[in-house]
Parts: sequence; structure tokens; C-alpha cells
Amino acid sequence: MPSFDVVSKTDVHEVDNALDGVRREVGQRFDFKGAKCSIERAETIVTILADDDLKLKQMHELLRVHLTRRKLDVGALEFGKVEKAAGNSVRQEVTIRQGIDKDLAKQIVKAVKDSKSKVQVAIQGDELRVTAKKIDDLQATIRLIKELNIEQPLQYLNFRD
Repeated sequence: MPSFDVVSKTDVHEVDNALDGVRREVGQRFDFKGAKCSIERAETIVTILADDDLKLKQMHELLRVHLTRRKLDVGALEFGKVEKAAGNSVRQEVTIRQGIDKDLAKQIVKAVKDSKSKVQVAIQGDELRVTAKKIDDLQATIRLIKELNIEQPLQYLNFRD
């Protein structure tokens, strides 16, 4: 039976390359001269440290630009709450979303079942497996999922006949 997987994965190496680009640009820009701004990644958490809210917003913009240049979807980032750090500086943690969480998976499964198409959707950990008897039904399901306007970037892999 034909099938495909719906996953949400972000290439961490490309994220590292984008962060390196942000660091280089922060070091070269005149408006960051003398500022103590940094950006670090540990596992799936990116920590942004800036002197004030204005610099933090500029760091956000730089991060978005460099991720887009690396062909990564900015929707994979989940910006946390801005916290006060030492002195007048601010810190923010940004989570890189990996995998489809249970709530989003249930939302996708419900939407596919409500469409009354002849496909079966199974939740397998942090991804979904969609199977059907006809390839046309699978392609219609991909179109349906894309029309849901989900913030998190989704990829459709392992399309098997």
C-alpha cells in the first residue's frame, strides 16, 4: 500500500551556520560596537543575550535573515519570554522545534478524518504515517495538510508506492 511520512525536522548544522553568520555580523556592525551581545546554542535551545530590548529585536531580525538565507523555515523557532539578566541586559531562549507534538498530531489526524478521504493516519512518536490504496488520495491528503496553515514547518518524506 502506498504511504508517506509527515515529519518536522530542522537541520541543526544549518542552524549553527546561521548562528555563525549572526555572530560575524554582530562583530562587524557599527551599531553593535562595544555592545555585549551574544548568541549560543545548546541542543535545541538558542540563547540570545543583548544589552537592551532594541538590540534584542535587532538580533531577532539578524537570526531570521540568516536562517532564511540557509533555506530554513523561521516557523521552526519558538521564542520564549524575555528575561532580565545581569546589569541592564536581557536574555531570551529560543526553542528549535523538532518533531510533531501530540496536540498538533491530533489536530492533523482530526482534519484528515473530517475530510472523509480514504486514508489512514497513524501517530508514530513524533511523526505521522499516512497510508492509502491510491496515490491520488495521498496527494490530496498532502494538499489538505498544507491548507491547514500550520506554523511549524512540515516535510513529507518516504513517499512509497
